[in-house]
Amino acid sequence: MEKSIKYGLVIVSLVAMLFYVLEIDAFARAGGSKSFGSRGSRTYASPSSPSKSTINPSRQMTPATNQPQSGGFLRNMAGGLAGGILGGILGSMLFGSLGMASSGGLGGSGIGLFEIALVGAILYGIWWFIKKKRREAMATAGPGYYREASQPQQPMTYGSATVSPSYGDPQHRENNVTTDLSYIKQMDPSFDEQLFKDQCMDNFFKVQGAWANRDLSTIRTSLTDEMFGILQRDADDLKSKNRINRLENIAVRTVDITEAWQESGKDFITVCFIANLLDYTVDEASGQVLAGSKTEPVKFEEYWTFTRPVGNYPWQLSAITQA
Repeated sequence: MEKSIKYGLVIVSLVAMLFYVLEIDAFARAGGSKSFGSRGSRTYASPSSPSKSTINPSRQMTPATNQPQSGGFLRNMAGGLAGGILGGILGSMLFGSLGMASSGGLGGSGIGLFEIALVGAILYGIWWFIKKKRREAMATAGPGYYREASQPQQPMTYGSATVSPSYGDPQHRENNVTTDLSYIKQMDPSFDEQLFKDQCMDNFFKVQGAWANRDLSTIRTSLTDEMFGILQRDADDLKSKNRINRLENIAVRTVDITEAWQESGKDFITVCFIANLLDYTVDEASGQVLAGSKTEPVKFEEYWTFTRPVGNYPWQLSAITQA
């Protein structure tokens, strides 16, 4: 019985370490790589995607839809595997302590070296999978718009590498977005599509910079109440754990308007960002890297939805949706 408890604590510690690593990784960039916020009546609908056929070949990159998100596939996979293994081992320990375990255990304790090795192999497999994906991201990383997230106030010069907002039949989708934007222009004749995309780019870097500084108050007017509350709570959580999420060398590859609509007296526009960056979390006191990499960039695709009252009013970020 005493050996069962001893080896059980070892297993629990290993699994706890796995969830600790995944929890740290959940802080990756603003919003923790998860979907949240409100898109009005389209909140639970997937955003329209830009068509790869309209992307400038010199700027084309592999879509980031398979990029592991800390709050999604990897976390669920780890939870399922670790939970199943832990449950099986604890059950074996329990029955072993009652004299019902096989004789293969250590001293009849109900747990053997095989179970410990199996848990270790699972943890190593998950680590290897994350490492492999990060290497793939680095191999496909290329030129784009670069800026340091730790300096949100620094002015940014934009290039001309934007692509047409379309999906499915490119011409059909482009016509739809153009038509949808025309309704917004009717109520705000000063609306300019290119200027709006430039503003979205600027807001993108400002949000990442405020997140890295763990203080969203500097961009309070650029966020809806809901978005400010979510992001600031996550930033406060980082601060309470004495961690800093470093975001460096952000390269935005494309900026596309994929949706535009009006409802309930509000304008909504969704913009697709495809980008890569160096994303790592450090201990505030020691500077030790706890998660991520200082050298291997992470690639991602996100949809940011902006809203405002119908008319010539400032835009606010209302949702971030993962691809």
